[in-house]
Amino acid sequence: MEPIVNLMVLAATLYLALGLLFALPFLWRGLPKIDPAAVGTSWRFRLLILPGVVTLWPLMAVRWLRGSTPPYERSAHRDAAAKGRP
Repeated sequence: MEPIVNLMVLAATLYLALGLLFALPFLWRGLPKIDPAAVGTSWRFRLLILPGVVTLWPLMAVRWLRGSTPPYERSAHRDAAAKGRP
């Protein structure tokens, strides 16, 4: 049982270490490319989202590599506004 636990701790440590290595360049260069609202944000904001980026680094890496932008949110209100109705 102990070797399995050691392996799980090693895997989690490796995952988080890779996430931290990814997060540093991502927060500096990648974040503004995938989210235009993040352009010009302070280092405090980037420090605030650091844990989330470290945890979700595979998803962030895919979005950065694809050059994805935030998804377009479609609603009845936006559809009516696009058609020029109040």
